Amino acid sequence: MKRLLILAILAFAANVLAAAPAWQPAGEHIRTRWAAEVGPKNALPEYPRPQMQRRSWKNLNGLWDYAITPDDVMEMPVPAGEILVPFALESSLSGVGQSLKPWDALWYRRTFRVPLLWRLRKTVLLHFGAVDYACEVWLNGEKLGEHRGGYTAFEFDVTKYLKKGRQTLILKVLDGTDNGLQPRGKQVSNPDGIWYTAVSGIWQTVWLEAVSRKGYIKDYDAVCPDLQTVSITPYAVGAKDVRVELLDGGKVVAEAMVKCGKTADLKPAQPHLWTPDDPHLYGLRLTLQKDGRKIDKVEGYTAIRTISKKADAEGHLRLALNDEILFQYGPLDQGWWPDGLYTAPTDEALEYDLVKTKEYGFNMLRKHIKVEPDRWYAHCDRLGILVWQDMPCTACYDSPDQWAQGIDVYDAGNSDQLSPEARKAFIEEWTEIIRSHRKFPCIVVWVPFNEAWGQFDTREVVELTKHLDPSRLVNMASGGNWISGKVGDILDSHYYPMPKMRLWDPELVNVLGEYGGIGLPFEGHTWETGRNWGYVKFSTSEEVTDKYVEYTELLKELVHEGCAAAVYTQTTDVESEINGLMTYDREIDKLDVARVAAANKAIIALQ
Repeated sequence: MKRLLILAILAFAANVLAAAPAWQPAGEHIRTRWAAEVGPKNALPEYPRPQMQRRSWKNLNGLWDYAITPDDVMEMPVPAGEILVPFALESSLSGVGQSLKPWDALWYRRTFRVPLLWRLRKTVLLHFGAVDYACEVWLNGEKLGEHRGGYTAFEFDVTKYLKKGRQTLILKVLDGTDNGLQPRGKQVSNPDGIWYTAVSGIWQTVWLEAVSRKGYIKDYDAVCPDLQTVSITPYAVGAKDVRVELLDGGKVVAEAMVKCGKTADLKPAQPHLWTPDDPHLYGLRLTLQKDGRKIDKVEGYTAIRTISKKADAEGHLRLALNDEILFQYGPLDQGWWPDGLYTAPTDEALEYDLVKTKEYGFNMLRKHIKVEPDRWYAHCDRLGILVWQDMPCTACYDSPDQWAQGIDVYDAGNSDQLSPEARKAFIEEWTEIIRSHRKFPCIVVWVPFNEAWGQFDTREVVELTKHLDPSRLVNMASGGNWISGKVGDILDSHYYPMPKMRLWDPELVNVLGEYGGIGLPFEGHTWETGRNWGYVKFSTSEEVTDKYVEYTELLKELVHEGCAAAVYTQTTDVESEINGLMTYDREIDKLDVARVAAANKAIIALQ
């Protein structure tokens, strides 16, 4: 009888599973080749935090239950289906492909088990790489807390909320997208032209980590005050003494004991500098001690490199890497994917655009009003790519008449159109972004504003940026709405399609922050048919390459006049925008890579 009952239960479960539709990508848009590798069992399985690795962790990516309700609903209802985390609701790889309305809430639920040893003897941390935009989190019916900000990681200590058996995790997410109250970059409710599909909910890895109940390392800062030193400042919970070790080839080359919150200056005997041509990384090991015993250890990496301003023989201010003048040249990098939107389908895909950036002969890129997962910056560090990091804009107001006037426009930007709530959200998230990314050597320039989009209190925001990270340069406003007086380090012009400087300032580093946008659609590789946009359009790869090379000859003239860096639009096509070096699905190099690389290297070699 018991055997028959078990067989009946198994048969019923099999029927339920057979009736439930298997996960599959949603929608009919183009996808990348890596989409075929994605599934519920292998959704971004890599350790998500290369700068602070521990061995005891558990990935929570995979299929979660989801539901959509009015935003005033306070409990998760019966699920509408399953969603593949960490792909946003609107994306193909989520398996849903549905937009979230500003007045709705997106709910997530999943269960998981915690190893017995963790539950009984460890502190267990629950990590979220990024959730867009505001969320509340519950575990086993108890509220863990809230987080606001779509581009920053957050965590909860869940130890006291754990129970025997399966744990139940629930999230409620709100995302107003382009409501003018939150940083959102190029996301809009009605995508068109240079504005793209909105992203809602979990879009980076969710994971658990076990640490000692006696204490653990929470974070650290790593900067280079000079070309002989790496300065490490650790932060910890429950203990204060940290041994910091710098490793080269697996061997310790410098070490120090330091109290948490204090800085250890590590000086290897023969410093090996990081450059785009020789991106040398040092290993980094931090060990937390209490009463003379080791209680926690994290492993990461760092590099020795400085970024500064330096006058050339003609008196033009230039960008200097390791005290040597270097022309920085690279693409505007949007970081969007036809299948994952904000989230690359695999880690190999995430790295691919960066590998191609190097193949095209660039040494830099500008991460345009988006923040990437930590692994992206780690790839830049390892490959040798300088990064200008934008802040995602809050709102995009057009003031063309004012924007065109130049450096003496007005000091407040568009603050009259931005509410106090929106300003506060911007400052809080920009502060978090800088603090959490200071340890990545590839980042050399912070860019708080772009083309007056949601710009406000420029002088104060630049001063805050400098205060949070005095080791890097600040580009006050890429492309316009500059303010009078010496604010930040860089004056950044945009001009389309040919390279041209709109104005110069002898007290700042003058750069061309955007130009190009040469369009070329490839049938079968576009987001939409018949609705494609570029600043200028051509019909063949040869024509586009010729025009690109022609523009580099014009750029050379600007370099001789004092232009210190340039950014070409852009790495890939994005949705209906077809002005990429590659198609949106990354299947076709639209330009002759060898010719472009030769032209690019000739530009960089001018300095």
